[in-house]
Amino acid sequence: MFESLYILCLAAHLGSLSACARHLDLSPAVVSAAVKRLEAEIETVLFVRSTRRLRLTSKGEQYLKHCQDAVAILDNAYAGLHDNDAELTGTIRLSASSDLGRNLILSWLDDFIDIYPKVMVQLICQTAMWIYTVSKLIWRYAMEPKDSSLVALPIALKNSPVLCASPEYLDKLDSGMDIPKIPEDLSQHNCLCLGHDEKYLSEWTFEKEGKVKRVAVAGNRRSKDGDVVRRWAVAGRGIALKSKLDIAADLKAGRLVEVPVDGWQVANYPLYLICPERRLIDPLFNAVKEYLIERVEGVLA
Repeated sequence: MFESLYILCLAAHLGSLSACARHLDLSPAVVSAAVKRLEAEIETVLFVRSTRRLRLTSKGEQYLKHCQDAVAILDNAYAGLHDNDAELTGTIRLSASSDLGRNLILSWLDDFIDIYPKVMVQLICQTAMWIYTVSKLIWRYAMEPKDSSLVALPIALKNSPVLCASPEYLDKLDSGMDIPKIPEDLSQHNCLCLGHDEKYLSEWTFEKEGKVKRVAVAGNRRSKDGDVVRRWAVAGRGIALKSKLDIAADLKAGRLVEVPVDGWQVANYPLYLICPERRLIDPLFNAVKEYLIERVEGVLA
């Protein structure tokens, strides 16, 4: 039955039984028979078939979600049995935001290769949210992807961004401008804004005891590159809103300090490792995932 479930997931992803057959190097008849056999077993029609496209029924969409979870669990179980059977080899293609990629992941992957010398690395540091065509793994903040064909594995579920600034910025504030005590005070400060896809984030959202407060922010510096915003903050150019993971080294070295605002916190900003296709989950993927979780936990501890 596992083969039929896998064929169902792949056919739904590709939108075609014939494409699924070509991908698996099977005949279309074998793939079609597997789907029909599965439909007979569960007594449910999963696909609406036409000459041009393959579309899931409403019950098929519901069943697919559970099948994807089941296939992922079985794939991971199989990979776990064979993780130690042979020395890890292969290529890691990982895309990440510019600041995390350059300031943390770069050295982490160097250490990983020292442990597994037969592994090759391709690291893409970029400002866009997604790079599908060249990346096997995608390092992404915020919500899980809406695309059900993607595998989103949590790396750090508790990762709240913080307001931060350099000690020099806070020391040089004009007499008429105090260190922010509440979120509204940010309107008096030069806020370093980070945004993606031509839309800069000019509103920061805070939460406290179930209440939500949205504050309009502005400043004379904006960028789609997170590392640029971090560098501006370290240089004393204003106040930034950054993930603790991004600025952990700066906080430890005293280059940046947190700016508390009366117990108000920014919404949690979880970190995920995304795999574009479930079939790419293999011993190397699992080793990288566990290694990154360990390193992230060490930074955030």
